[in-house]
Amino acid sequence: MVLSFNLSKQQLGDTKMKKNEKGFTLIELLVVVAIIGILAAIAIPQFAEYRKRAFDGRSQSDLRNSMTAEEAYFVDNEAYTAVQADLVAVGFRPSAGVTLAFAVGAPATTWTGNASHTQGNKKFCYNSAQATAGITNVALAAACP
Repeated sequence: MVLSFNLSKQQLGDTKMKKNEKGFTLIELLVVVAIIGILAAIAIPQFAEYRKRAFDGRSQSDLRNSMTAEEAYFVDNEAYTAVQADLVAVGFRPSAGVTLAFAVGAPATTWTGNASHTQGNKKFCYNSAQATAGITNVALAAACP
């Protein structure tokens, strides 16, 4: 007994794309994926640098706010403080991740402070005896002037 199948192209399914069907070829899809990969390779390092600059801005802002808090503390106590809790008592709110260090001169009519962020690139310094210099920035491992 011999079985014979006589199936038409329509029954088997035509493997050619019909003229009214639309789609992308494999090459077109690969080109799009390659372009997205190139853009991501450019954007990701830039994003990391933007984050570091934002963390540096946060530490500079905290030092500037601590300057205001030191002056508020000085008005009430006629002396500056090196204790961050004293500044918090007059309204100073440090940001997360920012390391602040204060030192008071003798007598306590001058103060120095520096601020840096754990994920930033810079350290920001202030010396009230050289107030006209404002806030300066130095490399993270360098000492304040």
